[in-house]
Amino acid sequence: MSPEAAVAAFLRHVAIERGLAANTLAAYRRDLGAYTAFLAARGITDVARVTAPDIAAFSQHLRGSDGTAMRASSVARMLSSVRGLHRFLVEDRVVDADPAAEVKPPKLGLRLPKAVSVDEMGAILSATAGEEPVALRDRALLELLYATGARIGEAVALDVDDLVEEGVLRLRGKGGKERIVPVGSYARAAMDAYLVRVRPQWASRGGSTPALFLGPRGGRMSRQSAWLVIQAAAERAGLERHISPHTFRHSFATHLLAGGADVRVVQELLGHSSVATTQIYTLVTADTLRDVYITSHPRAR
Repeated sequence: MSPEAAVAAFLRHVAIERGLAANTLAAYRRDLGAYTAFLAARGITDVARVTAPDIAAFSQHLRGSDGTAMRASSVARMLSSVRGLHRFLVEDRVVDADPAAEVKPPKLGLRLPKAVSVDEMGAILSATAGEEPVALRDRALLELLYATGARIGEAVALDVDDLVEEGVLRLRGKGGKERIVPVGSYARAAMDAYLVRVRPQWASRGGSTPALFLGPRGGRMSRQSAWLVIQAAAERAGLERHISPHTFRHSFATHLLAGGADVRVVQELLGHSSVATTQIYTLVTADTLRDVYITSHPRAR
């Protein structure tokens, strides 16, 4: 089987069996496209001919020796895609052995999530104040992101029917997994204003659409549009640091844990499959406590 055919079979498998999101599939496709191009340059036209040294050479190629090396996290992601491909080929009995089994990804340093303070988040949300239709929509979106910890893709994918009942929202996460999250009073008030005063008018321009967040022409709001809303609000709030949709998610988790929430409750709210992922946020709050202690206690230093 050619590497290209193997990749196509693998992508069909993960799309159907694992229900991966479109963005994840696109990342697999990019990573494995680079891998098949590398194999082609080495004259390998059959996946059965791939050896461990070939994959080691690909890993070295990614690390680079000419100053164009990828970040360790990017190398690790691409090698994970390659390992997944070869593991699938063994399981599907296309090949007998897995040449990628012993390939080790680069070690990654612990990257703590970047959250903003409660006051900074308040400034961002206040920066969307206004009675214009776009301002009401933007305020509803940002309040919802901070209230629920939703990923930006989950937020723009929401339909009106996902407002299960007052104060309760249904989110669809990675792999199509659903979770129910509560929505606080500030977000509910912002959502009510948008749903009553803006959405009906915009929806009439785009025909019948179930999407919760719309653009002025009546179509579903895009991820890119949501990004621009966040960046514009952060600029108006005077924040110099980079603010992304994930900043809202990180801040949601960090502020909950700092307020005494149980890590497993936060895990459920974020839709993490493993509590170990959520526990990274406890390190953020521990760092904050340490900083406050050092600057405040007379005998801390």
